[in-house]
Amino acid sequence: MTPHRRRRRALPGLPLALSITATGALLFIIVPLATILVTAARLSRGRFAAVALNARALAAYRLSLVTALSATALAAPLGLLLAWVITRYRFPGRRLVDALIDLPVALPTAVLGLALGAAYTTTGWLGAPLANLGLHVAFTPFGITLALTALGLPLVVRALTPILTTRPFDTEEASAVLGATRWQTFTRVTLPTITPALLTGAALTFARGIGEYGSVVFIAGNMPFRTEVAPLLIMTRIEEFDDGAATAIATTLLAVSLALLFVIARLERHAAVRAGLRPRTTQ
Repeated sequence: MTPHRRRRRALPGLPLALSITATGALLFIIVPLATILVTAARLSRGRFAAVALNARALAAYRLSLVTALSATALAAPLGLLLAWVITRYRFPGRRLVDALIDLPVALPTAVLGLALGAAYTTTGWLGAPLANLGLHVAFTPFGITLALTALGLPLVVRALTPILTTRPFDTEEASAVLGATRWQTFTRVTLPTITPALLTGAALTFARGIGEYGSVVFIAGNMPFRTEVAPLLIMTRIEEFDDGAATAIATTLLAVSLALLFVIARLERHAAVRAGLRPRTTQ
């Protein structure tokens, strides 16, 4: 065998892998997004502003962003706690809990929305006692946040589970030997290494929440200026056969979502560099 002869690799080469990746991105991401942008570009500036930046649309954007961010803020610590429990402890029913975590994303979103709506109405099993305490969940922004949290919690847990499962205990044990408390060990040793995965789960939760429709429509109440989220407003415009308005609203929501996801991605990369999980670049 000559030294210049190529070694046969088990994995496919770069040309094949790159072509498959580019084709998938083109068919499933680039072309659909380009279609939306081209359709929105056909609208005049006045028409675009009238349908995408009116008071009702702005209220829907604000509600979608606030509830998605609130759900992310709730799902991140709860998902971290749940992932920590199922990976670091052994207890009866652990496998059942682990399986039930994926139930909200395995169910059709309409089923989840119906279940939450039935449970949290003023006559529901959970909504009735809460209503007696003066806390109304269904048909309120809090109800929307609750539905989005239920959907986002499995995403955070599954983003954290692999790193918590494979991470050795050596550094934590060394920290304890050196006299650190459990809280100091968690915040200074464990948390920095799992922060990139936690931010990944948070980004997935936010992305899912900002565009969620099925699980929200049954618990929101869908009242304009109060509980009408942006995806519902898009569906309303489509049902009115106003595709231009629906596209304009979708384009605006897409731009805001991409900007926020870009910020989260930068934070994730910075956290990974600080934790030593990704090399620094000179660019």
